Amino acid sequence: MGLHPRALPDFPWDSLVPYRERAAAHPGGVVDLSVGTPVDPTPALVQDALRSAADAPGYPTTHGTLALREAVVGWFERTRSVTGLSADAVLPTVGSKELVAFLPALLGLGTGDAVVHPAAAYPTYAVGATLAGASAVAADDVADWEGRDDVRLVWVNSPSNPTGAVLSREQLRRVVEAARRIGAVVASDECYAALPWSEPFVSEGVPSILDAEVCGGSHEGLLAVYSLSKQSSLAGYRAAFVAGDSALIAQLLEVRKHAGMIVPAPVQAAMAVALGDDAHVDAQRELYRARREALLPAIEGAGFVVSDSQAGLYLWASRDEDCWDTLEWLADRGIVAAPGSFYGIAGQRHVRIALTATDERIREACRRISNDR
Repeated sequence: MGLHPRALPDFPWDSLVPYRERAAAHPGGVVDLSVGTPVDPTPALVQDALRSAADAPGYPTTHGTLALREAVVGWFERTRSVTGLSADAVLPTVGSKELVAFLPALLGLGTGDAVVHPAAAYPTYAVGATLAGASAVAADDVADWEGRDDVRLVWVNSPSNPTGAVLSREQLRRVVEAARRIGAVVASDECYAALPWSEPFVSEGVPSILDAEVCGGSHEGLLAVYSLSKQSSLAGYRAAFVAGDSALIAQLLEVRKHAGMIVPAPVQAAMAVALGDDAHVDAQRELYRARREALLPAIEGAGFVVSDSQAGLYLWASRDEDCWDTLEWLADRGIVAAPGSFYGIAGQRHVRIALTATDERIREACRRISNDR
């Protein structure tokens, strides 16, 4: 009979419509800081790679080209301190959201199984559990789920969306060890790893679940999920991948072959080029850094308290009131943010303010917040 629509929550962004309308009435127009969608141009070398691969009359492979998978391995080693990853243990995906939503089902989870995700979290982790017929468990403390034999999948999100918090190697290692004791898979959503703002992560990088210091040199039971949307302004390409345990990747690959879940060949070619070039990533990070350095003092000067936000594209901010009251305050100034309640009860008194707007719109937001209108 299929999944009854009442099993899924309402799509949260629809509830922002009246706030968008209120903000749009501002004389200077709306400043939309609600969604983390890139606004800067896709790098020219990536566009060129896409055009060069445009003649693609045949079906691409589900597993992806060897060139792409080797580019992923090289990128992990060069930028994430991950060694020992095989090209066979890499799989391109159609963006990262579809993998998040379908991973519990692809792993064969169902009734009686539990999927753990962070307390303040991207809603799709819980949606994925629902789609598979499993239950979602919101927990930040390993002690809340370790030893439970119904836990089959544990989601880690570092840097976090929405909070921007980053987990240390020690914290990640504790998750891995607890999951391995009960035979659970750990899936680490690391999509914001290229955007650190605080030490030690600026100097040392954001740790990956596949780092030998985290996983003990074995990728067994581990999956790292990554997207090029943020670091390379490729959201429109739906360019992402998952890597880690070769046996798990083989399982995912087999199901995806049957389902036809394939990244287009020109996109695969563009991904390989993007992963081989660090200069455009560095340049994009500096654009976001400048926007953050403008917006953060303006937000704090208006009485907000910004917590976590050590990495990523958001400021996790609170006026110590219900998030919807804060949204009204911002909308009166022509600004739209995301309510923390979208990300669970833990976010009820926060809003997520995105850095993904043009320099001009960021300046305008700062002006309105500082001038209180």
